Formats: sequence, C-alpha cells, structure tokens
Amino acid sequence: MKFGPAEVTRLRTWHHLEHQKRKPTEYEIVSVNYHYPNFNAGQGHYFESIAKDAPLNRWYATYLDGSPLRHARWADFRDPAETTYRSYNVTQDGQEKHVEELFDRFDELGHDTTLSADWVALLARLYTPARYAFHALQMDSAYGASVTPTSQISICFAFQAGDCLRWLSHTAYRTAELAKHRDGFGFARDELEHWQRDPVWQGFRELQERCLSTYDWGEHFVALNLVVKPALEEAVLGQLRHAARAAGDGLLALLSESQLKDAARHREWTLALLRFVLAETGNREHIERWFAHWAPLGDAAIAAYCSALPAPEETTAAAQRAVRTLRADALADA
Repeated sequence: MKFGPAEVTRLRTWHHLEHQKRKPTEYEIVSVNYHYPNFNAGQGHYFESIAKDAPLNRWYATYLDGSPLRHARWADFRDPAETTYRSYNVTQDGQEKHVEELFDRFDELGHDTTLSADWVALLARLYTPARYAFHALQMDSAYGASVTPTSQISICFAFQAGDCLRWLSHTAYRTAELAKHRDGFGFARDELEHWQRDPVWQGFRELQERCLSTYDWGEHFVALNLVVKPALEEAVLGQLRHAARAAGDGLLALLSESQLKDAARHREWTLALLRFVLAETGNREHIERWFAHWAPLGDAAIAAYCSALPAPEETTAAAQRAVRTLRADALADA
C-alpha cells in the first residue's frame, strides 16, 4: 500500500513526546515510554505473546493494575536527576575508582591490623553480615523495576538495584580482607549465622522478608524506599559509620559515606515520585495506611540493631528520628 501526502503526517520528534512542543532531552529520548506492556496497560493483557489468563498477565493485572495507587498520567513522572544509563555509568565509574583507591590505600597502611579486638569483633557481628541485607535490598529493588506503571520509575529502581549490588560487593570484599588479616573472629564463616540468629539482625530480617513478599507495586515502593531502605541506611551506614570513626576505622567511615551518596540519589527520586502520586486525589489515604503498617517494623529493626552499638539509646534515637523526619517531610511536601 502506498500513502500519498494527505495520509502522512510528519513528526518532528517521537510521537509520545510531540505534545511537549519542544526538543526532547537525552533523558526523555532514552527513558520515557519504554515499557512494552504499556501498550495494553489496564486491559489485563500485558504480554500479547501469551494468553491473557496466563499467570504472568494475571500477576500484572493483580499487582500493577490492581494496586490502589493511581495516577491519570504516569507517563509524566520524571527522575529529578534525569539519570540515564550513560550518565549512571560515568558517575558510578568514578565512585568505584574512589572506593578501589580507599581499599588499596588502607591496605598499604596495614589498616586492619591496627583495629582493636573489640571493634573487630563488632565488625564481625554488625558489619560483614550486612551483605545479606544489601542483597535483599537489591532483590527488592529489582522487583520494583519489573512491575511499575512506567519505564521512568522502572529505570530508577534498576539503578537503585545496581547500587545495592555495589554495596554488597564492597561488604564482601571487606569481609575477605578482614578474614585474611584478623583470623579467629569468624569472618567469611559466621555471617549467615549472625543474619539468621543474632537478635540484632532479626528486625531487619523480618522487615526485608516481609518486603520481599509484598507484591502490590505501590505498597512495595512505600515499604522499600520509605521504610526498609532508610532504616538500614540510617542504622548500618549512618550510626555504624559514626561508631567506626570513634574506633579509628577510617576505611569503614569513608566507605559508608560513599554509599550514602547513592542513598541520597535514591531518596531524591523517591520523594519526587511520592509528591507526584500524592498530587492525585485518593492516594494519600493508602500511603498513610501503608506507613502505619510498616513504620513500626522499621523502628523496631533500628532499635534491635543499634542496641549493640556504643551509646545504644542515643544511636537508636538518632536513626529513628532521621527516618521519621524523612517520612513526615515527604507527606508534608505534598
């Protein structure tokens, strides 16, 4: 079939960006409207190559279409940092070089041999088992990337998952170094036992296991990015970092600061998305209900973990205050 001039409309940009009446940014070109399932969203038939009633289509119909979190224009959400695959890799390549330099420099100084036995024992209990917690964050973030209303949100989750994998890798590397330099403390041997049995980790283990089994995408987002992650970040990356400085462990303090830069980016897009959905009528009641359910679990996890840190009452209060302020500010901003 041939089309004449009357049948052809020349577009100046991608059809889904034409309404903006301006040249799209690099971020918009490579990030907006890239969900294949969007073509059938709301019809319960996300993947045309399989039957409409196939388990995968039913899953999306239940936990994406069926979520009480709603918005008339999901495609309008934008990552405030406009992070693309290219810019993410450029930024994180620099971050990784910084971390590698920290590892090399402190190793040259014989850092691990200078740490006190009490502090090394605390690392074996409170730090190296954190790779299990970071792995759970990675899995939770990857699930979030797989079941959202728009590619812009999925991309934010995907980069977050990549960062959590980096945190896991850093922790595993430090575990191997400590096992080499400080034998007799159970490094690279007892982490799973601590994660599964030690009371200081059971709050976070329960919290993350519950989050991993929360399939509704809206509740999963609120639970993970506004309760689980902030609680872990404030306790394991924040309060443990302060204890590390006091104990002369400059490496852990600097490593945690590098990871907290990632966490700040995650919070930026999280708060932007929360403001976006709260602007839509009817969403606030669901978000507040989810907060009411998840927040006590987060506070309990912080209290259990910080109970083993120096000055447990002060560290617990500081971490809990930080996450409560984050949640309060997020709701107030909208």
